[in-house]
Amino acid sequence: MVQASTVPNLPNVPNATTIDSSLILLDEKLPGGAYWHGIIKRGNTLRVTDLAGSQGVSMICYNADSPIERLNVADTAKIQFNAFLKQGMVLYSDMGRILGSITADTSGHHDLICGCSNAASNAAKYGAGAYNKYGESDYNNSRNNFLKALAKRGLTRKDLMPNLNLFSRVAVRPNGDLAYVTGYEAAGSYVDLRAEMNLLVVISNCPHVLHPATVYQPQPIQLTVWRSPTPTPDDLCRTANEEVMRGFLNTDALFAQA
Repeated sequence: MVQASTVPNLPNVPNATTIDSSLILLDEKLPGGAYWHGIIKRGNTLRVTDLAGSQGVSMICYNADSPIERLNVADTAKIQFNAFLKQGMVLYSDMGRILGSITADTSGHHDLICGCSNAASNAAKYGAGAYNKYGESDYNNSRNNFLKALAKRGLTRKDLMPNLNLFSRVAVRPNGDLAYVTGYEAAGSYVDLRAEMNLLVVISNCPHVLHPATVYQPQPIQLTVWRSPTPTPDDLCRTANEEVMRGFLNTDALFAQA
């Protein structure tokens, strides 16, 4: 039996909400270092909850019906004049359509510009670690996690693109340097991503490439897929600005005859 997905009522996590258990379609914990992939149907919402003070969560997404269309982080930042996402903002595809909308967010720190960890960055930060029989380090990294997940969906290295990093605050210095800002990790914070088309989502629960910790300790997260309300005419994400409204016109046209 699926239970209600709860978020601890912490003082630094405003507007925490509980999802009615009758609306929940999937609810599972993803351990630190692991990956997940799944399809979120149009109109449903994926909630990602930080359970223990995340060191960062990497995510990519695709049009599940035609994966040649996928997340474009450059357009997502450029069109919304912001490289750090929050509630009311959207994810753009490389075809000018809207993949998903951030309908709720108690973190406010989601980075579009730093990419993800790989074997070399992990080795430089954490050392060699132990290796399994396949020659893989036990310090999992997001690039390898993404490739493993994509392979299970019939996709390959050429289908991998720049990613979004959840629960990660990054500062841009006046000289252009990037610095990870700690102290904003909050157990119980969450972000809701409503699918605006049938969405293939891949998540890698590995530390942000710039996270300063030198001990490999990625924390667990909770993934909850639920039947969210139909957007209202004044929906925050759909009415944010003229560019977003055009993006939704392009997106809704895909489903006009469904």
